[in-house]
Amino acid sequence: MHKKLKDLKDQYKAISIPKELEMIVEKNLQRPQKKKRKWPIFLASAAAATLLFTAGLNTSPTMAKSLADVPIIGPVVKVLTFTEYEMVKDKYSADIKVPQISGSSSEIQALNEKYAAEGKELYEQFKTEIAEMEAGNMAVNSGYIVQTDTDELLSFGRYVEVTVVSSSTVMKYTTIDKKSETVITLPSLFKDDRYIEIINTYIEDHLRNRMIDTKGDEMYWIGGTEYHDASMGVFEGITPEQNFYITDAGKLVMSFNDYEIAPGFMGVVTVEIPTELLQDVLMSNQYIK
Repeated sequence: MHKKLKDLKDQYKAISIPKELEMIVEKNLQRPQKKKRKWPIFLASAAAATLLFTAGLNTSPTMAKSLADVPIIGPVVKVLTFTEYEMVKDKYSADIKVPQISGSSSEIQALNEKYAAEGKELYEQFKTEIAEMEAGNMAVNSGYIVQTDTDELLSFGRYVEVTVVSSSTVMKYTTIDKKSETVITLPSLFKDDRYIEIINTYIEDHLRNRMIDTKGDEMYWIGGTEYHDASMGVFEGITPEQNFYITDAGKLVMSFNDYEIAPGFMGVVTVEIPTELLQDVLMSNQYIK
């Protein structure tokens, strides 16, 4: 048995959700659903903030490191830190890195406006929250990681981690065809919606086997084993908006945020889908190989 996971599981069962964390997650990180159980999703897009691109560095003394540490992503498309919001005040801290993608297409420009607006909104929400908190501590850490960098594809994930006693992490991936400068969506990879059932079936079988193999050290909201507690949650399947990325080897990976498919102690959960299961419904093997 994996001792670290077992210890985390025991701690998870023993800890009650702090009221302050529950309030923050409820207000800032929520998803629509049929049941009362909630899990975090990425922050909804605010209105476009084009002016932030020209005036962002001068609007607040907390902004710094603009246009710094520029990693080259390809001959046409690259990603960089456009603005960074920072604050350290007593027991409160924020470090919010806002990415920008180079490129001239309307899709790229729309993404840049969206990221700028979301970064600014997250920082403003942080300031509002700490002003209303009577005591305690809070940290917000947001940035991005490049998951895949090939001549054809860029897959990168933006993350938001909110910590109040315990932490909650949200990761949202974007995949771009670098040559056409277009965003690749999950439905665009397939001929029709048959892929949803195929992927759901594989995920359920795969995670069920993980629970069995680890004797419950790994826990997921998947039925069919003695380790599943239905009162904690039930996996309801993916949707066309499911979070995903494509690896540099051309494999499709589904990504689930904290509390989306498993208890919080399991963190962000990823499942790679075998290409052979998808072959009959793929539009082509241009991206998925």
